[in-house]
Amino acid sequence: MRIVVKVGTSTLAYATGHLNIRHMESLVKVLSDLKNAGYEIILVSSGAVGMGMGKLSLGARPESLSLKQAVAAVGQCELMHTYDRLFTEYNHTVAQILLTAEDVREDGRRENFINTVEQLLELGALPVVNENDTVATSELTIGDNDTLAAIVAVCIGAKELILLSDIDGLYTADPRTCGGARLIPRVEEITPEIEALAGGAGSASGTGGMVTKLKAARIAGAHGCETVIANGRDPSVLYDILDGREVGTRFAGKEQP
Repeated sequence: MRIVVKVGTSTLAYATGHLNIRHMESLVKVLSDLKNAGYEIILVSSGAVGMGMGKLSLGARPESLSLKQAVAAVGQCELMHTYDRLFTEYNHTVAQILLTAEDVREDGRRENFINTVEQLLELGALPVVNENDTVATSELTIGDNDTLAAIVAVCIGAKELILLSDIDGLYTADPRTCGGARLIPRVEEITPEIEALAGGAGSASGTGGMVTKLKAARIAGAHGCETVIANGRDPSVLYDILDGREVGTRFAGKEQP
């Protein structure tokens, strides 16, 4: 099975921006084991800006575009160096792919991207994809890695998109303020009512970007790819997800006729 796994900054780094070594080592171990089991894995990884902040000892997230791009350039080196070192311990090779919106919108460039991924998977490598924050502008940016992960999943024909973040899934209400809020285990269709549950900025259900996760699930689902939103605090949750157990919120994939 070909799967796309997206990990958010909160899974990889502390609030300080410094690497969460325990989480990252655990993630790499599980992904390596799944590759050993025969899964084709594409990892969409956030964390470049966060790691750059830690590397440069910045106390706050950069606001200007030029500073953000500079910080991302530093952080992306740190991110890939860490992935390369950790995956090498399990005899797996990683490859870096940095994309802008134009790379997936324009037919020829999208085809080149797909061909590259196919070759990497054939060679047994694990592609690590991120948005190219160092050159992306408002016209070129995809905007968030949830959407990027869904686009990647569609392009390479993945059967499963797994979004790991600091949230457990989609709830019936804000679990921070509503004691009766329940986790929704499965969504067959993303209706306006489901979209309304995503909440606004600052809500518990919106933390980590639930709005963008629903958008990603819609993009992937329209092409027959299931999406699972789950908490990445323990990467071994990937085993349960791929075994079909009830973890997080699973969105059905229904290919359009």
